[in-house]
Amino acid sequence: MKPIFALTAVLIACGGTPLDPGAGSDPGSGTHTLLVTGSATASPRLANAAIATDFDTDFGIHLSLNNTPVTTGTVTAKSKYTTVNLTWNANGGQFGRWEGTAAAYDEVYELDVTSGADTITGVIVDGPDIHVITGPTAGATLDSTMMFTTTWNRADAATEARFSVGDTDGLIIPDTGTYSVAPGSLHADQAQARTNTIRITRTNRITPAGAVDGSTFAVSVENELDVVAAPCPTC
Repeated sequence: MKPIFALTAVLIACGGTPLDPGAGSDPGSGTHTLLVTGSATASPRLANAAIATDFDTDFGIHLSLNNTPVTTGTVTAKSKYTTVNLTWNANGGQFGRWEGTAAAYDEVYELDVTSGADTITGVIVDGPDIHVITGPTAGATLDSTMMFTTTWNRADAATEARFSVGDTDGLIIPDTGTYSVAPGSLHADQAQARTNTIRITRTNRITPAGAVDGSTFAVSVENELDVVAAPCPTC
């Protein structure tokens, strides 16, 4: 994991900002009255996207005070390049949530909340760098009855990585850059080839210091590509 405070101080002294990638995460502060569970999730606009502008980042923030959803106030998600004022969506999630979208993936995001006298301030997550899936290649034809290896390039290991393909959805795996996929994981048809999407999602998260116990804020980046399961007459 990246150091939280020492590296930040060095970067600021050298002209950087707390919202620079690599500056580290910061738990922030607050009134210790609000429960927050939120995320910033970057999804690619094209297969196996490699640059920040090929992503969109969606924000979803659940807030409550004494077990009651917080529906008024100001909730912002900020990066080095943009600030998004989130809006309340009563139909978002199970009990409603604050939502917004930003173009691109800026990697580091700060969450700030003010609702009357209740605040959560300066919660920063230094998110994962963009990963690119290096194997199998896009469009590769695979035998669904055989094990295959998925590989990806990334600079720093994330707190969490999840793998999805076929009926495997969000399996937690080590962010080592390689994962052996079990036989039978791909969806295959007996008489024709079938497209499958391989998706890897990597996440860093922090516990906000100024929120109540159980709070969390996470930043995730996804990437994906399609492969083809060869016809499997015996499946």
